[in-house]
Amino acid sequence: MKVSYKWLSDYVDVSGFTAAELAEKLTRSGVEVDIVENLNKGVNNVVVGFVKSKEKHPDADKLNVCIVDAGQGEDLQIVCGAKNVDAGQKVPVALVGAKLPDGLQIKRAKLRGVESQGMICSAKELGLNDKLLPKEIQEGILVLPENTQIGASILDVLAIDDHVLELDLTPNRSDCLSMLGAAYEIAAILGREVKLPSPEAGIQASGAKAADAVSVTISAAEGCSHYSARLLEGVTIGPAPLWMQNRLMAAGIRPINNIVDITNYVMLEYGQPLHAFDADRLEGGRIDVRLAREGETIVSLDDVERTLEPHMLVIADGVKPVAIAGVMGGANSEVTPGTTRILLESARFAGSTVRKTSRQLGLRSESSARFEKEVNPEGVIAALNRAASLICEYGGAKAAADIVEAVAQDHKPVQVKLALTKVNGYLGTSLSLSEVKAIFDRLHFSYDAEGEETLVVHVPSRRGDITRDVDLIEEVARLHGYDNIPTSLMNGVTTPGSLTKEQRIRRTVRGLLTGSGLHEVVAYSFTHPQQIGQFPGRYPDAKPVALALPMSEERSVLRTSLIPHLLDTAVYNRNRNNDDIAVFEMGKVFVSREEKLSELPEERLLLSALWTGNRRGTHWTGKAEKVDFFDAKGVLEKLFAYLGVDVTFAASANVDGFHPGRTAVLSIGGTEIGTLGQLHPELQQAKDLDDTYICELELDTLSGLVGFDIAYKALPRFPASTRDIAVVVDRGAAVGALEAAVREAAGELLESVHVFDIYTGERLGTDKKSVALALVYRHPDRTLNDEEVADAHGRAVAALEQQFGAELRK
Repeated sequence: MKVSYKWLSDYVDVSGFTAAELAEKLTRSGVEVDIVENLNKGVNNVVVGFVKSKEKHPDADKLNVCIVDAGQGEDLQIVCGAKNVDAGQKVPVALVGAKLPDGLQIKRAKLRGVESQGMICSAKELGLNDKLLPKEIQEGILVLPENTQIGASILDVLAIDDHVLELDLTPNRSDCLSMLGAAYEIAAILGREVKLPSPEAGIQASGAKAADAVSVTISAAEGCSHYSARLLEGVTIGPAPLWMQNRLMAAGIRPINNIVDITNYVMLEYGQPLHAFDADRLEGGRIDVRLAREGETIVSLDDVERTLEPHMLVIADGVKPVAIAGVMGGANSEVTPGTTRILLESARFAGSTVRKTSRQLGLRSESSARFEKEVNPEGVIAALNRAASLICEYGGAKAAADIVEAVAQDHKPVQVKLALTKVNGYLGTSLSLSEVKAIFDRLHFSYDAEGEETLVVHVPSRRGDITRDVDLIEEVARLHGYDNIPTSLMNGVTTPGSLTKEQRIRRTVRGLLTGSGLHEVVAYSFTHPQQIGQFPGRYPDAKPVALALPMSEERSVLRTSLIPHLLDTAVYNRNRNNDDIAVFEMGKVFVSREEKLSELPEERLLLSALWTGNRRGTHWTGKAEKVDFFDAKGVLEKLFAYLGVDVTFAASANVDGFHPGRTAVLSIGGTEIGTLGQLHPELQQAKDLDDTYICELELDTLSGLVGFDIAYKALPRFPASTRDIAVVVDRGAAVGALEAAVREAAGELLESVHVFDIYTGERLGTDKKSVALALVYRHPDRTLNDEEVADAHGRAVAALEQQFGAELRK
């Protein structure tokens, strides 16, 4: 909203404060001012002149020699090259010594031998925004109205000696989208009175009754609560008075004619949009506020044909739509130079309806911007009468005595109870009730006392943003001054922040995997249906959930596994000669067993990782080494050890998408949590990848099994005894089972056991293997003797012999 300083002074006394000072006070009170623009771009010593005669320059076809009366006591001879200059015009004249924008200074000069004693100016040369003027004036000098006083300063005539405050309003402060709203705000800040215009002062009655010529109905009560109109006859269409044009241009609105300019002027003044219909072009003698019909069209005032939809609110006569309610009028009922009868509209449309229509049509106007934020319900009739009064004064019209209107819903006044203790409790102040009353007096809020420390405040209808006591407390804070609110420490119950269990696990997993050399990937949650078929992952029976409006076919369904996008990442890197890849992703997948959704899909949190290429590159200490199953298994074992869970790896040959002989299912206490293994050779070949190892774990399930209880163990004070054994067992015997049997048989003296060698060869036979185990025995409180170690070790060897038919290798 652009607020003219001089226009504002019509409603509130701003003497003693510059525009910049007002801007500072407004900003400090919560209404931010972005810019204070000085309309005078450097103009002085420019006056109104009267062109008495015009003759062709004797030596230049494109120049004219004009004799101008500029009120200086003697006529001036000025050479002018503008095409539209002519005798009998009132024009801006820059006298000798005048200064214009961009540092231009006017001096006596000779143009092709003819003396020129000044310059006749265009709007652009005066620093005006000529884009708001008609095209013919943009391309030539500025022609002033005939009644402009000769010799008057152009600063006063064009209201250039003014400043404009551009308000950056928040959506709740729609009251300041009007000059009167801004005046109330300034008056409250300065503690001064507001001088309101008299809406009906200039209305001249015609004696006719509007109800005899037109009727008004509201068929769509949900979109319009109040519609009113006045009939004006004997209208003469012409230019608006210059002072009104100046104020419109200061607000960034192009003047058009007296009727349109008056409706725009009153909209800026009251914040209430208006529209003028040519009454003779309305058919059926009626106005109906209704919803558009299917396939109905209208050509709006910008000469664009627009197709309406059934949810859009329109103003219709007896036959057709004549306006898009709250947005823009129709060309079929616009005011033209031949218009003599006008039906003037003022209404209250629902903000949500106007907003939706404006957005869908891509048509935003000053009118829609105000209706979207809701207008003052008590300003509908006042603005209508104000506009009718100005049309009578500047359009020569006479108004029918009555107003035709329809009311679908009455406005209910808002009353809010406010306790002084709550004001001071919220603000940390010690204001008295009289101080709070004084603030409401400045705001022009009436109130009643209820007890010694409570007020019942009657909120004016122009302040639709105030509905609760906390809104009133904010008003008290603004007007008391934010700088005057004391600083105090917060008190009360505090809750320390912490991470949820899932967040802790995700951070832990991310830290351990990145520390193990993996890079995190963040992929789309959308994928191609074919990728789900290639790798179903943990949920092979899940049905892909299709998007209603997909970005493309490649991103048309919700993913059920993270692996396909990790494979895409691997392929992308391989195609760019980055062959050694170790990546992981933590993210949601979407699981539904329904072909057609009747409920939301289940969201499951997964962890997936991928390894391919070399674990180490070529180096002088050794050759490059390919990554294998045990690299991936080692990373996961490190992760599970840190999380404090005991995970079992069991071989499996029937997991979709995995190699049938190099895959393990992971379980914790009998609960399956995921799969680790090599990618199936067919899929590996289709993706043109080397041996690739992948895992997919259910983090949701893992979260329920992780306790995060950290147990500390003292460092050993006594020496350990180590024993190594190598046993020959069947090739199918699981090494993990051997370790478990040793732990159980050796008892509590066994500190650790691990495999350090596996051997297969012809000497052992094709169905045998040798497994070498290193066992460490230790007691936490004393040194073990040889007999104790030998006894525990013997039990371990015996268990291997009995359970697996193991033979000690010699």
